[in-house]
Amino acid sequence: MANVSTIGAPCIACQSATSITDLQVQGKGQLKCTKKSMNLEHPNVQFSRPSLSLRHIRENKSQNPFHFLTSTEVVFTKLCKARISTSINQMCLYILKHAKEAARVQATFPVRSVESPLSASSLRNCSAKGSLDCQPSVLRIDESLSPASLDSVVVSERDTKSEKYTSTSPISSAECLEADQLMRDVRSGEHENDFTGTPYVPVYVMLATGVINNFCQLVDPDGIRQELSHMKSLHTDGVVVDCWWGIVEGWSPQKYEWSGYRELFNIIREFKLKLQVVMAFHEYGGNGSGDVMISLPQWVLEIGKENQDIFFTDREGRRNTECLSWAIDKERVLKGRTGIEVYFDFMRSFRTEFDDLFAEGIISAVEIGLGASGELKYPSFSERMGWAYPGIGEFQCYDKYSQQNLRKAAKLRGHSFWARGPDNAGQYNSRPHETGFFCERGDYDSYYGRFFLHWYAQSLIDHADNVLSLATLAFEETQLIVKVPAVYWWYRTASHAAELTAGYYNPTNQDGYSPVFEVLKKHSVTMKFVCSGLQITCQENDDAFADPEGLSWQVLNSAWDRGLTVAGENAVPCYDREGYMRIAEIAKPRNDPDRRHLSFFVYQQPSPLVERTIWFSELDYFIKCMHVGPLEV
Repeated sequence: MANVSTIGAPCIACQSATSITDLQVQGKGQLKCTKKSMNLEHPNVQFSRPSLSLRHIRENKSQNPFHFLTSTEVVFTKLCKARISTSINQMCLYILKHAKEAARVQATFPVRSVESPLSASSLRNCSAKGSLDCQPSVLRIDESLSPASLDSVVVSERDTKSEKYTSTSPISSAECLEADQLMRDVRSGEHENDFTGTPYVPVYVMLATGVINNFCQLVDPDGIRQELSHMKSLHTDGVVVDCWWGIVEGWSPQKYEWSGYRELFNIIREFKLKLQVVMAFHEYGGNGSGDVMISLPQWVLEIGKENQDIFFTDREGRRNTECLSWAIDKERVLKGRTGIEVYFDFMRSFRTEFDDLFAEGIISAVEIGLGASGELKYPSFSERMGWAYPGIGEFQCYDKYSQQNLRKAAKLRGHSFWARGPDNAGQYNSRPHETGFFCERGDYDSYYGRFFLHWYAQSLIDHADNVLSLATLAFEETQLIVKVPAVYWWYRTASHAAELTAGYYNPTNQDGYSPVFEVLKKHSVTMKFVCSGLQITCQENDDAFADPEGLSWQVLNSAWDRGLTVAGENAVPCYDREGYMRIAEIAKPRNDPDRRHLSFFVYQQPSPLVERTIWFSELDYFIKCMHVGPLEV
């Protein structure tokens, strides 16, 4: 889009006042005055494609002025220095206002949307070259728009099949830089990094997993003090510590060892930082975890050798020891105790041991681990099973206790032959279109498919309800937290295959999160959403039909609409300012008319100490964004 002139502007050729409709675009940078037969190179305007008369637009004003274009691209280039009408600003605002409703087109450079948090974030995820290659974003012109408001706009037609980009990116040109600056100015004061007037969002930092060893000893007290001193200097609100079931009750049932955690918590109390603790009933270790390995309690693993059905099992019979199967929540298979009784005894022991810290208000919240990685999900995409992004994962319901429950559900439904898992759902690294179950119009939406997926998801909901019922007894009025995963790949397909195998019945014709949030609301639980996928490139998003921002939009708004308190956590550490800003925009969206925001944010820090020099400086900037603005760069 380029502003050529306003009505009454002089023709550069004849220097006579003329209407904009008397000028024709004659290719790149050429204008022709209809009063005089001459061509010239306009010094201030650049056009990207073949000629298009604005008189043609006015003569067809009874219709959509762009109805005759096969593929339109609205391109901001260098503006005329002589005359710039306010109509260009009006057009910018109109385009931005309707960006969410727009169709997709290849844009020459990314335009940031004021109204759509999804498009704004997704554009920031791409590099300059990436945005040229993989950010189609067509603007559909509303037919109610008056053609008169288009007098200062030139639209160029683009042949997307034949055009090739040169090695010099237009993003670096002065024209585009000036246009980008215009876009920033049009945001009506909503400049990047300016969080003036936004709510205060507390920031907690997750301490490294290895601070407590497998014998429940604090590894490096002096190092912890140094790290907490840094946290305090950055005005961090508090820290988060995992309390591992496999360490505390690691050797004998109902023999709890808390000594290392007591020493750690006393140091945290010295620095007057708030403390959130995680009841970690899962295993830690594997890819990306370094040398740290924390298994389930040894006595549980010994039981598992004799009865492997206490673990989640895939269709081929492979056992996953990341956490216990939810089907044994009420089965007395753990030396006379059920699964939920084991969890309750652990939580009650913690509450009794650290009663003084609860009384002083040092421990401000307790997170309840409800599945793999501490998140409320099935271990459906486990790397130890050979899964790699963006595989759809596999259903985890083939242990004998889950199969018993499935048979009961099928019998109650009156279709005993439905007591089976799907046999055409592919494998861990399959794509939806490669399977008969998840493909377009696949069996996931058949009568059997709906029955099975509802039962599978309901098992997840029942597990959360059972454990949280006992957690509220153990911790009384303490704030409880549940972590919900971000399964964003294949989100732009009809079946949402990866979400289905993870336990969220959320295809395009279902809302898979509302039933979960109803249970969390019942127990007054804070929902902590994992902000994931923000580091994924445009090409990776396209290959996996991924939409991390779309998923975040659905999950956060669904939780807010049900009156849940919502918090956030990053999936992987951030190292640059752009990543921090994307998180801040999610934490407290400035365009939300209801001023909804996260109640707090948990930041996972880089593990190697070598990486923390840059991390501390950037984290300082991030915390200021979350606490108050404006900021000085």
